[in-house]
Amino acid sequence: MHPMLNIATDAARNAGNIILRSIDKLDRIKIEVKAQNDFVTQVDRKAEEVIIEAIHKAHPNHGILAEESGKYNEDSEYTWIIDPLDGTTNFLHGFPQYAVSIGLKYKGRMEVAVVFDPIKNELFSAARGDGAQLNGKRMRVTDHKGIRGSLLGTGFPFKHPQHLDTYLDTFKAVHPQAAGIRRAGSAALDLAYVAAGRLDGFWEIGLSPWDMAAGVLLVREAGGIVTDFSGEGHYLQTGNIVAAASKVYPALYEAIKPHLTDDLK
Repeated sequence: MHPMLNIATDAARNAGNIILRSIDKLDRIKIEVKAQNDFVTQVDRKAEEVIIEAIHKAHPNHGILAEESGKYNEDSEYTWIIDPLDGTTNFLHGFPQYAVSIGLKYKGRMEVAVVFDPIKNELFSAARGDGAQLNGKRMRVTDHKGIRGSLLGTGFPFKHPQHLDTYLDTFKAVHPQAAGIRRAGSAALDLAYVAAGRLDGFWEIGLSPWDMAAGVLLVREAGGIVTDFSGEGHYLQTGNIVAAASKVYPALYEAIKPHLTDDLK
């Protein structure tokens, strides 16, 4: 296994254990509101501390971009992009769809990815050039063609209400063709599910880098395609993403493209 992938895997499992130990204490968890419909708890913070501690123990000079604690060592060629609990709202409501997400970027390119679902004990992992795995077994995107009859994932732009009408237009364009569209509340897991062939594609407006950094590499190493809304690779900067199996992506992108406003491209 890639040595950096070992670090990410161990850190994700340790963070997952913290999350699991908190499940029966939801009524006692202190909740802070970062923004409208955007929450953080001491569980998020503790899980992130454990991850950063593991990384800094092995590589004290590596950079960090973490959801709760921000940036460290920004001049490093290595940057670990961390979401300690993607799906905090789900977690707080006992809805079992959330994950730990850890990605490593080296010289601007994603190198290592781990998305860990502690509830299902599912570890999605990838290292650039080595493919993607689910609990140690190779995973590939679906072979589905087009979006007719597909199962797609998405997310509502709840942090960016100014884009809601645009989002609804993209939804209306896709909905008549798809067999189903799911909004489960964890972009990291949605992308992992595309990589595993559980979803044929996924799109969302206004994500943060930590929501998708690991998931992007999973999809690409599983044979899928990932772009921003301009068809380019600037999703970590724009926050807008289309990810799908290679035979689904063209149709999904073409369906939503006409409805996108210039400020999203």
